[in-house]
Parts: sequence; structure tokens; C-alpha cells
Amino acid sequence: MTITLQQSLSGDLAARLPQASVEISSRGHQLDELREHFAPDIDVSITFLPGDHYQHNVETAAALRRAGFNPVPHIAAREIASRQALDDFFRRLRGEADVDRILLIAGDLAIAKGPFKSSRDVAASGLIETHGFTRVSVAGHPEGHPYLDAAQTMKSLAAWRDWGRERQVAVDVVTQFCFEATPILNWLGELRIAAIDLPVVIGLAGPASPATLMKFALRCGVGNSIRAVRNQIGRYGRLLTETGPDEVVRGLEAAPRAATSPVSGFHLFPFGGLRKSARWLNEHASVPDAHQNP
Repeated sequence: MTITLQQSLSGDLAARLPQASVEISSRGHQLDELREHFAPDIDVSITFLPGDHYQHNVETAAALRRAGFNPVPHIAAREIASRQALDDFFRRLRGEADVDRILLIAGDLAIAKGPFKSSRDVAASGLIETHGFTRVSVAGHPEGHPYLDAAQTMKSLAAWRDWGRERQVAVDVVTQFCFEATPILNWLGELRIAAIDLPVVIGLAGPASPATLMKFALRCGVGNSIRAVRNQIGRYGRLLTETGPDEVVRGLEAAPRAATSPVSGFHLFPFGGLRKSARWLNEHASVPDAHQNP
């Protein structure tokens, strides 16, 4: 008997799938497609790619808010030219789009355009609290960071934990996507050992062709699980093309509840397009009561 993802999920994690966040580009050209395929009220992150100007993020955030979505702009520290520019960026996000949650990243530039070399530099500016953001998301890397060792990344997340407590700002971690659950579960265990009790939003690679997934995986530094894709391309290629990140979610659901207790939600990277991602969610996010844990 074939068991679908919908049948295998218990209520705990499955209940979080319908509210999975998704992301669009800063140019906002995907807004019509987003409205067509996703219900309002979900969080929608706005990418900040090299060469973007924060004005585009503000305009897209305002358009998302008008459409009934919750905009979550990426703040790429190395792309911000000055403290004045960051202050203006934050002021406009709050005033024009009522943004209360931001996602901080360092950005892909080798050399910063201004004084901010890292997301921690943005936090040290004091402007997050000044402008009244109540939620800050930072990046997590279950398979490691291309330029930081494991000890450094854990130290950084511990610093974010402490900063959030001191400034009374809710901090969570949004992970890079993986193609297997094992690296995620191992990393969650490392967080637990380090007493880093931040909520974790698990990044999932939305349905796409194996070639597309491989391209983004190489760009994003996904390591061990991309080797699994190469070693088992027949099986994984078909799985990821036709049904999305089922294997990852199944693996998380099969783990002991204590192992996944930090998981507060999911974020879908729509590598194959918003329509495919929405179809995957619609097919797998609804779980009948009979299949939920008592």
C-alpha cells in the first residue's frame, strides 16, 4: 500500500504547513501569481539580491500589505550604503508597509558597500528597536555555512538569542533548505545541546526539476544532501520533481517529538515557481482529523 505524505503526517507538523511562508523577488513582478495561488495572511519574504535597491523592497512590501499578505523584507547588511540609508529603509518599511518582521542576512557581496558587514552590525546599530520591529529572523544552516565553521555559527545564534532577550525582540531562525531530514535533525540536536532555544522555521525546497534544484543547491552551499541526490538521482530526482520536499517532511515527522519541538513553521523556497509550490501545499497541507495524533 502506498502511503502519501498527507496520510503519514500527524497533526503536530502538518498543522503548520498551511501557514508556510514563501518568498518573491524585490521587484514584485510575482505579486499577481502570488495572489492567484496563495491565500492572504501568510508571511511573504522579499529577497534582496546583489544590486537591488531597498526602494524596491519597500514598494513590494507595501503592495503585499495592500494585498493582505504579511511582508517580511530581507535586510542584506552589505548592500546598505550608510546608516542613514538603513534608517530610511526601516522608516519606510514601518510607515508605508506596516512591516513588523524582518529577515537579516549578510548578503552576497564580498565587500560591504557601507558600515554593515554582517547582520550583527545591523543589530548593533540600534535601529531595529528604534523603529519598533517586534520580530527578527536570522539564517540557520543545518549543513554548515560556506564561510563559517560550526562553532562560529552556534556562537552567532547564541548571541542572537541573548540579543533578543535583552531587547525584547522575538528572534527566530529560518533554515537553508536541505534534501534530507537527517542534517536538520542533527542540527536541531546541536541547538538543544548549546541551549539555543530559538524557534526554528524549516526551509523547504519547493517542487522543481532536478537541474533547477541542483543549481540553487550549489549556489546556496547545500552539501551532504546534494550528494545524496547525486548518488540516488533516479529516486530523488523523480521525488523532488513530482511531489516536492515530501521526503524531508516525512523524516521530520518520523522523528521523536522532542527532536522537532523547536520547529515553529515552514518556509517554502519556490524554485520551480509559485504555482507548483502552491499546488504542493494544497495537496499535502490538509490532514484529516482521523490521521492526527490524539
